[in-house]
Amino acid sequence: MLEALIFFSCASFILFLFPIPGRRWLAAAGWILIVAALYAEIPYFLSLNNFMYPIFAVLSVPFLYVTLKRLHGGDPAVMRLSKAAAVAFLIYAPFNYIPPLGQWLIEQVVNQTSLLLSLLNYSAKLEEWNIFIRNNFRVEIILACTGIQSIAIMLGVISGVTTGLHQKIEAFLLAGPVIYILNIIRNTFVIIAYTEQWFPFLPEIASNGEYGYESFFWAHNVISEILALVVLVAIAYRLFVIIPELGDWAGDLYSIYEEDLRGLLKDRGANSV
Repeated sequence: MLEALIFFSCASFILFLFPIPGRRWLAAAGWILIVAALYAEIPYFLSLNNFMYPIFAVLSVPFLYVTLKRLHGGDPAVMRLSKAAAVAFLIYAPFNYIPPLGQWLIEQVVNQTSLLLSLLNYSAKLEEWNIFIRNNFRVEIILACTGIQSIAIMLGVISGVTTGLHQKIEAFLLAGPVIYILNIIRNTFVIIAYTEQWFPFLPEIASNGEYGYESFFWAHNVISEILALVVLVAIAYRLFVIIPELGDWAGDLYSIYEEDLRGLLKDRGANSV
C-alpha cells in the first residue's frame, strides 16, 4: 500500500513536469498521494516511538488544503512549489526504484561511515554488508540513511527559481556534498551512541520493548532530527543569500499559507458560534 502511494505520487509529479493539459490536477494528485503515504506510515513510526513523522502527517492536512485550493486557481508560487516536488522525486526515484543504484549508494555510505568510525578509533564490525554491530547492538544502513531524500528536496527547491551558472554550482555544492557529509557524521553518531548506550533515559517513552533501544531513540529520533532541522534551516538561509529569488519565493509561499490558514481558522470559528 505504502509503496503504491509513493509510486503513484512520484508518477503524478513527474508527469506534471510535461507541458500537457491538466498539469495542475497531476500536481494535486501528487500532493494528495504523498500526504496519504505519510498517514500510511504512522503505525510504523509509532512502533518506533518516532513522534516527529506523525506530527508532520497531522500538519500536512492544512498544508494540503491550501495547496489544493491554490492549485485550483493556478497560483504561480504553488505551481513552482509543485515543480520543486516533481524535481525532487525525479532525483530520488532512480535510487528508490532501481535496486542496483540504491544498493550502490548505500554501499558508499556504509564505506564512508566505516572510514569515519576508523578515524575515530571506534571498532564496529560489519555483520552484513550494511549492518554495523558492536556490543551486540546492530544498526542497519538503509536508503533513508543516505541523505538522498534531503538532497533531492533541496535540489528540487533550487530548481524552483531561475539562476545563473555560478549560482547553480554554488547551490549544488551546498545542497549536495555538504548534506551528504553531514549525514555520514549523523550515521556515525547514531552508531556510537546506540552501541555504547549513551542515552538510556526515560524508557517509559523511549522504549519499544527492545533492550537498549532508548539510546537509539534519543540519538536517532530526537537529537539527530533536531540537528537535521537546524542544519536544513541554516542551509536554506545560505541558499537565500546565494539565490535571493529563493528568499522572495519563500516569502510569497509564507504569505499564501499564512493568509489561507488564518482564513480557514476564522471560518471555523464563525461556524462554531
